[in-house]
Amino acid sequence: MTVRVGLIGAGGHGKWHRRRLAELAADGMVELTGMADPAPIEEMVLPSAESGAVAGPRMAGVPVFTDHRELLTSVPIDVVVICTPPHTHLPIALDALETGCDLLLEKPPVVSPAEHEVLTAALASTGRACQIGFQALGSAALARLTEAVAGGALGEIHHVATVASWQRADVYYRRAAWAGRQGLGDGALVNPLAHALMQSLAVAGDDPVTLTAERYRTRPIATDDTAFARVELRGGTTLTAAVTLAGEDFIAGEVIVTGDAGRAVLEYPTDRLLLPGSPFADVPGRVDLLTNLIEHRRDGTPLLAPLACTLGFTRLAAALTAGPVPRLVDDSRITDHGTGDDRVRVITGINSVLRRVADTGLLPSELDVPWAHPESAVQMTLA
Repeated sequence: MTVRVGLIGAGGHGKWHRRRLAELAADGMVELTGMADPAPIEEMVLPSAESGAVAGPRMAGVPVFTDHRELLTSVPIDVVVICTPPHTHLPIALDALETGCDLLLEKPPVVSPAEHEVLTAALASTGRACQIGFQALGSAALARLTEAVAGGALGEIHHVATVASWQRADVYYRRAAWAGRQGLGDGALVNPLAHALMQSLAVAGDDPVTLTAERYRTRPIATDDTAFARVELRGGTTLTAAVTLAGEDFIAGEVIVTGDAGRAVLEYPTDRLLLPGSPFADVPGRVDLLTNLIEHRRDGTPLLAPLACTLGFTRLAAALTAGPVPRLVDDSRITDHGTGDDRVRVITGINSVLRRVADTGLLPSELDVPWAHPESAVQMTLA
């Protein structure tokens, strides 16, 4: 049976969902019955079996609404895809659950543990399902890594680290009113590099106990573009994160697992995996999260990214963004590339710092990095 889908938030990353929905509709799996966005929805070029591409006026006759509540009450919907600013997720999700819909909710799912609890209770009371948009959790490479860890191929795991070095231009922080603001679901580890943190928790365990973090920024924003975190997990494993949006050479995103019998590295955006005794190799295959949700509705197939598996992420994300405004890195430590909206800021030597933090488990101020300051560190008990 074709599943009727509504999309709330059709711009930005919502365009990716529109393309994916067009593919699934072409296969007869879904019918897009409506979209909602307060901003005008742009036309897109969508795939076509006949011509290879077709220009669709907001997807060929699909009803469009400016208010998500009008969408929910005007057209038949089985599943709602919610791709809106993170701080709006909870009220929209609750409205969708009230109308009897299952949810595909983009990451980060909510902005606090309290919101996580409210949404969990609403799911329990309505009996609906909620998949979170951590699409890398559907990776065959991650499954192979977790199987290797569980099977003892690396011995006892004592350290999991994640490293990523990306770049974002100034315009990135002007893309929306909530971008670069504190407590609204933005920050290097909370939004653009949230997959790095979530993948690490999927391997190390979703039960953080303590957090020590340092956060920095290279421009006048209220959140970080460079973040470091050391997390102690129940059971004794340490998780270290070192990521930046002001990077030098590109590091796509790695999860590095160290045990007393070996080391593994997952490059999660590309699904390349290094296991003891084997070279770095592609591990193809990802399960689409909407497809997985549809199969869950049909026959009870387990969800790959249920809300419950994101509680540790939510606790860490909320703690990371609850502290003071991150410390501004001095301009003498930064090189600018480009001008105007296209300006990219790069912290000199940042990639070396990222690697040292990941290798040692020490934060920048503990490594005497010149631009790092001990007073920027935040320590919290999460359990």
